[in-house]
Amino acid sequence: MLQSNTFSRKTKGGRIRKEVREVYLRDDIYCGATACKICDASGARLTSSPIIILDTNVVLHQIDLLENPAIDNVVLLSVVLNEVKNKNMAVYNRILALSKNSLRKFYVFSNQFHKDTFVKRMDGESPNDFNDRAIRVASHWYQTHLGGATSILLITNDRENKRKAIEEGISAETIQSYVKSLGQPELLDLLVNPASESEGVAMEVVEDLRPSKIQVVYPEHKPMSEITSGLHRGIYHQGKLRVNRYNSFEAYVGSESIGDEIIIYGRKNMNRAFDGDIVAVELLPQDQWHEEKNLSIADEDDEEEEDIRLAPSSADDAPRTTNLEVGSATNMNSTPSHPSGRVVGIIKRNWHSYCGSLEPKSKPAGTGGFTFVLFVSKDRRIPKIRIQTRQLENLLDKRIIVAVDSWDRRSSYPSGHYVRVIGEIGDRDTESEVVLIENDIDSRPFSAQVLSCLPPLPWSVSSEDLANPIRLDLRHVRVFSVDPPGCKDIDDALHCTALPDGNYEVGVHIADVTNFVYPGTPLDDEASQRGTSVYLVERRIDMLPKPLTEDICSLRADVERLAFSVIWKMTPEAEIISSKFTKSIIKSCAALSYVEAQARMDDSRLMDPLTTDLRNMNALAKIMRQRRIDRGALTLASAEVKFQIDTETHDPLDIGMYQIREANQMVEEFMLAANVSVAKQIRDYFPSCSLLRRHPTPTREMLEPLLRTAAAIGLSLDVSSSKALADSLDHAVGDDPYFNKLIRILATRCMTQAVYFCSGDLSPPEYHHYGLAAPLYTHFTSPIRRYADVIVHRLLSASLEIDKLPTIFQDRAQLTSIADNLNYRHRNAQMAGRASVELHTLIYFRNRPTDAEARIVKIRSNGFIVFVPKYGIEGPVYLTSKGEKGGGEWFVDEEKQKIVKMDNTISYSILQPVRIHMEVVEPQPNRPKLQLTLII
Repeated sequence: MLQSNTFSRKTKGGRIRKEVREVYLRDDIYCGATACKICDASGARLTSSPIIILDTNVVLHQIDLLENPAIDNVVLLSVVLNEVKNKNMAVYNRILALSKNSLRKFYVFSNQFHKDTFVKRMDGESPNDFNDRAIRVASHWYQTHLGGATSILLITNDRENKRKAIEEGISAETIQSYVKSLGQPELLDLLVNPASESEGVAMEVVEDLRPSKIQVVYPEHKPMSEITSGLHRGIYHQGKLRVNRYNSFEAYVGSESIGDEIIIYGRKNMNRAFDGDIVAVELLPQDQWHEEKNLSIADEDDEEEEDIRLAPSSADDAPRTTNLEVGSATNMNSTPSHPSGRVVGIIKRNWHSYCGSLEPKSKPAGTGGFTFVLFVSKDRRIPKIRIQTRQLENLLDKRIIVAVDSWDRRSSYPSGHYVRVIGEIGDRDTESEVVLIENDIDSRPFSAQVLSCLPPLPWSVSSEDLANPIRLDLRHVRVFSVDPPGCKDIDDALHCTALPDGNYEVGVHIADVTNFVYPGTPLDDEASQRGTSVYLVERRIDMLPKPLTEDICSLRADVERLAFSVIWKMTPEAEIISSKFTKSIIKSCAALSYVEAQARMDDSRLMDPLTTDLRNMNALAKIMRQRRIDRGALTLASAEVKFQIDTETHDPLDIGMYQIREANQMVEEFMLAANVSVAKQIRDYFPSCSLLRRHPTPTREMLEPLLRTAAAIGLSLDVSSSKALADSLDHAVGDDPYFNKLIRILATRCMTQAVYFCSGDLSPPEYHHYGLAAPLYTHFTSPIRRYADVIVHRLLSASLEIDKLPTIFQDRAQLTSIADNLNYRHRNAQMAGRASVELHTLIYFRNRPTDAEARIVKIRSNGFIVFVPKYGIEGPVYLTSKGEKGGGEWFVDEEKQKIVKMDNTISYSILQPVRIHMEVVEPQPNRPKLQLTLII
C-alpha cells in the first residue's frame, strides 16, 4: 500500500519548499517481542516486561544512561532514530551501536513503514508535534498488538506528550521516575537533569562550592541571528577556541577574517567556551589588548574562579593583579602584536566526556542522598565541572568519566553528570585508558561480525593466487624490509637489483590489504571508523585485527605474501627511466631493524648481496633526498621520545630522544617516492575523486614567532618560500650542538597540519605539499595502519583496471566526510601518542629526581618554557613564586626576547642553556606533574 507524507524544507536561499515522499506500507514488520503470538519471533529481542519506548529527547540527552546494561528491553522507533540522526550524529551512532549489540535488547521498529503505525503529517503540525504523535501511535499499537502479554511503557520528559499519552490510555513516565523505580540509586548519577529542573538547585549549590562569596555573572551569549549578522558585517569573528596547555586562563582563536590569532584572556572573556568550541569573538578596544609575552604561565594550584574577575568589561575597569599574575611584568615594546577579544557566542559546542577525579576538598551539599561535588579533569584546559552523586565515598580514589550538560551564566562552573568509573587513580592501566578515552580512541575488541570477514588461519598464498595473471611473481627477487625493532605489522618491503646495463631496478612492495578488506563489509566499515592504528608507549591499538596485521598481510621474512608493488628503473644518478605498478607475490629474505640495516651498511667487511643492495639503495636515496631538498623540501625536527620498557612490568626503564639513522632516511625516501608516483597515477585517472594529502603553506603570521626568535639571536631567516626557508635553516648553525635542531623544532611548530582531501574539492594549486615541496602527494605505503592507504590502493587498482572503482567514489560528499574523519582520527592518534609519552615520563621520573641541561624556547612574564634535549621533554620554569614582591618583579624585552629582573642583576634569553631540576610533584590532589625548577 502506498502512502505519501508532505514536508516543508527551507532551502539555502531561504525559501520554503514542499516535498512529497511516497512510502510503501507493509504488514510484515515484526514487533520484536518474544511474547507475541502474531509475529515471527525468530528475530525477537524483547524478552521481559515492561517493553520501553523512548522519545527523541530521552535518546538525545540520556545516552550515557541508555548505555548502562541496567536499561534494556527497549524499542527504538525509526521516527525517533531519524530525528536523532538529524540533530546529533554522535548520539545516533552510539544508539545504533546498542541496537547492533547482540548482548543488549534494543530493537529497531520501522513504525513509518508499518501500515498500522504510519502517521501522515497534518497541515500546520510542527515537526515536534508530528514526531510525538507518531511515537504515541506506535506505543498504542504495541499495547494493543501484544494484548496484555507484556506491558508497554512510554518514557518521555515532555509534559504535553506525557499528558496526551496518558489520556490515550498509554502508560507513560519521565526518565527520572522510571530510573528511581529500578531501585539502583547509582543509576541516578547518570541522569542529565534538564536546565529547567536543575537550575534552582544549581544556583543554590554554587555558593557552597565557591571559596569566594562574590556573585559571578557571565555575559549572555548573543542569539545566532545576531551572531550571523555580526559575522557578515565584520563586527564578530569566527574561529576555533584553543586553550593554552600551560595556562587554562588564556586561549587563542584563529580568525580568517582578520588573518591573525585573537588572544582571549580570562574566564570572563572566554564566557563559558570550552577548548575546541567554534566561537564568535568581538575584539576588545586596542588599549585592552594583551601582548603575548606579557601573558603568564599559570600555576597548577591557581583557583580558576579568581580569574573570572580578571578581564574588565569596559575601558574604565582596570585589570587587577591576582595570584594568576605572578609578578607584574612590563613590556619594553608597548605595541601589542596580537589583538585581544571576548567570546560573545558559541556557534558549535565541542563538549564531550572528560576523564578525571573528584576534588577531595569539595564541600558536600545537597538533599535526597545526593552530594554536590566538583570534578577535576585530567586535561588542565577544562574547567572544573559540578556534578551530583550518591557514591562520593566510592568515587574519591577513582578516575571517572563525566559529561557536561549545561553551563548557566550565573554559575562559576559547568554542570555535568557522572558516566562511569575507569579505575584506581595512579594505576598505569587506568591512566592509559584515560589517554585513549580523552582522545576518542576505540580500543574495544573487534566484533564477531568483523572477525568473520577474515580468512581462516593458517593462511598461505594459494595456487589460484599464483595462477592469477594480474599478479607478478617476484618470489625470486631479493626483497627485504627495514623497520623499528620488534615490528610485527610490516607493511612495506624493498628491493634494489643492479642491472647489466648499469642501471637499477628498485621496488617498493606494500602489503595488499585490499585483497582481504572488501568495500562495504563490517571489516571495512570498522577500519574506516578507526581510521588509523594508534601507537602508545607500551602497546598498539590496531586499525585491523591482528590476524591481518601480524600474519596474513605482514611482509614477514621467509614467507610468501601478496603485495602491491611500485617498480622503477633508475639510473645510478637516481633518475627514473620507467615506472610500473603491479599486484605481486613476494618472499622477503630478511626483516631487518634500522639498527641492523645500518650496521650492515657501516661494516666494510660485509660484501654479501643483501648488504650490497642496501648500500646501493642508500646511495640512490641520498641523491633523491638532496634533489628533494634542492627543490625546496624542508628538513624539520620534532622532540620524539623513545622509552625502554620492562617486558614484565611494562614500566619505563630508560628514556631518551629518538635517534634517526641513514637507514631510517633511506626507507623514508623510497616511501615518499612511491607515494608521489601513486598520487600522480590516481590523479591522472580520477581527477575528481582521488584521496590526496596536502600541506598548506604557512602564513607570515604563523611564522612570526620563529622570525622573532631568530631576530633576537641575530639570525636572518628567509620565509618567502619553502626553498628559502630550507636554505636558511641549513645555514642556522652555532657553537651549541643543539642549536640547529632547536631552530628546526621551532619551525615545525609554526607549520599547519598536513591533511587528507578529495581532489574534486580543491583546485590543483591547492594540492601542493609545502613541507615536501611536492605538487601531488598521497599515502599508499601503510595500508595495514592507515585507512587512507586502503582507499588509495582501491583507486590505484581501478586505474590499472584490476578492480572496478567502488560506488562510494561517485559520492563526493561521502568522500569528503571520510577525509574529514581520517584527519580527525590521525590527529587524535598523534595526541594519544604524546599523552602516552607524558604519562610514562611521569612514571619514569616518579622516583628519579634528576638534574639536566635545558634550552629556553619561549619567554613569558613570570618565567619561560624550556626544552630538555636529553629527554625530549618540554615544560614551564617559574622565575617567581606566589606573593613575591619588589625584587621579584620582571619585565619582558620583546625585541631581544629576554626576561630581565627589575634590578638588572639577572636576565634570561631565548635559546639560552640553563640547568634545571626535574621532579614529580602533586600540587593538586590526583594531578601529578613533572615540575621543572631552575638551578641557579
